Amino acid sequence: MNLNKVLLIGRLGKDPEVNYYKPDSPIAKFALATSEYYLGKNGEKIESTEWHNIVCWNNNAKFAERYLQKGMLVYIEGRIATRKWEGSDKTTRYTTEIVVQDIKILEKKSESREPEMEQNQPLIENQVTVTTDTTATNQGNEVINPEVPNSNIDFTIDQDNNDDLPF
Repeated sequence: MNLNKVLLIGRLGKDPEVNYYKPDSPIAKFALATSEYYLGKNGEKIESTEWHNIVCWNNNAKFAERYLQKGMLVYIEGRIATRKWEGSDKTTRYTTEIVVQDIKILEKKSESREPEMEQNQPLIENQVTVTTDTTATNQGNEVINPEVPNSNIDFTIDQDNNDDLPF
């Protein structure tokens, strides 16, 4: 069994460079920086940054072209690929890249690239916000949350322990 999978969270080092190798078939390339921090011998905080060459094809490239910009925090899922070519000086050269299979933006895009977006409008339309409400009251075994519509559903716990489960 073989596995070639890479998961990265980092910041774009530059805006994606997009080229079309066929009409409606783009390829996007950009650099992604991932950093880790550790304490040095004298207790000083040291940052170590690794740069990754990222390549997106087709729909992922269209997404990168439309939404990504320098400095954004993104999640990249993909695979490692090494390319070999002959340079102009007739020497063999290699480059290692991450070929994107999935990409997600982990922060809101700045308004500078798309001014028609409102300041507080979420980037993803179907965004779900989960909050914990401490105003819910527990009356016996019934949970009622006055701030959530239709929350007066009875979640009564069956106190009958006549099941034959061993735990």
